Amino acid sequence: MDFRKARGRKEEAARYARVKKNSMKSVKRILVKSSAGIYAVVCGAGALARLSAEIAKIGKFSSLHVVTSPKVWSAVGKQVLRGANAVRVHEFDDAEAEKSLKSVEAIARSLVKAGADREAMVIAVGGGVVGDVAGFVAASYFRGVALVQVPTTLVAQTDSAVGGKTGVNLPEGKNLVGAFYPPRLVVVDTDVLKTLPQREFCAGLAEVVKYGVIADANLFAFLEKNFDRLLARDSRALERVIARSVEIKAGVVGKDEKETGLREILNFGHTFGHALESATGYKKYQHGEAVAWGMIAAALYGHEIRLTPAAAASRIISLVRRMGRLPAWPNVAAKRLIQLMGSDKKSHNGKLRFVLTPRIGKAGTYDAGKRETLELILRVTPKVAEADALVWRD
Repeated sequence: MDFRKARGRKEEAARYARVKKNSMKSVKRILVKSSAGIYAVVCGAGALARLSAEIAKIGKFSSLHVVTSPKVWSAVGKQVLRGANAVRVHEFDDAEAEKSLKSVEAIARSLVKAGADREAMVIAVGGGVVGDVAGFVAASYFRGVALVQVPTTLVAQTDSAVGGKTGVNLPEGKNLVGAFYPPRLVVVDTDVLKTLPQREFCAGLAEVVKYGVIADANLFAFLEKNFDRLLARDSRALERVIARSVEIKAGVVGKDEKETGLREILNFGHTFGHALESATGYKKYQHGEAVAWGMIAAALYGHEIRLTPAAAASRIISLVRRMGRLPAWPNVAAKRLIQLMGSDKKSHNGKLRFVLTPRIGKAGTYDAGKRETLELILRVTPKVAEADALVWRD
């Protein structure tokens, strides 16, 4: 027996155990209340290593089915359910244009062919499109099977994977078909963000900015001070803002799961952003990029109707601009964008409503004012965003 090799393997195993133990110290468990009960968001660097153990805590399932995209699976597949037996993988294109009923049908039929029954579990591994589509599949397959969300993008980790919203787009609008279907578990591993393309990562920062605007002035101030660290993907800064974003969303959806009131504030910038996505066939923007444009427009609109103070609007726009240059505002008439906004779920009796902020850290939903004012904002937003300096009236 080669004692040196044996000792080397033992030392290596001990070193791995120490690294694993230390990495687990930073993992947080954030609880979310839902109509189906309380579920945990396990959040932090290295959290993916706990996926199998966390699933085992939930219960036993007849089969495990990962729904993902080829690019995501090639990047993180080896880390998912390490050592688990008989995990079936169902892949589809996760482009926003594929967030459709056609994809839902294809995945459901793939589950049938794989022998998935009502005791099966669907595990969504990917960004917002994967989570929304896989979640809707889980909600409707056999009228509901267990769902676990494993978000791999910043947008999904901070927003779409938490709260139970699932659904797909129609040509007439975004997320018009879907279901509220809470997952049994969410596992957020901040380490997987290292594999994200820079554009996709930067776009995801829009959702983090949103949480600061609507609910936490201290988070917003932290972002202003540390945005360069986030752009450089500093681990500690990322863990802090992601965990705080999840905490904010957990608090909101725990009080208003079905979006009958308070939860609407999570859509700051989204009414404008969804219209931009729809107008461009879901092919021009990352979701976060459209939301970034939407937050600029919402800040300007709030200021124009004398709700959002000049200083707050300026801070919002300045922070959004630090994400980097956004894809250009589309060459679409303001009237067309307003028409698309009419499909927004916050509209009541044909009246447009917008989430706006009276100050950093607070938001509410407000009825749209004069149509001419809204058209003006839609025309000037791209010009203001490109300006080197902003001049505000009191």
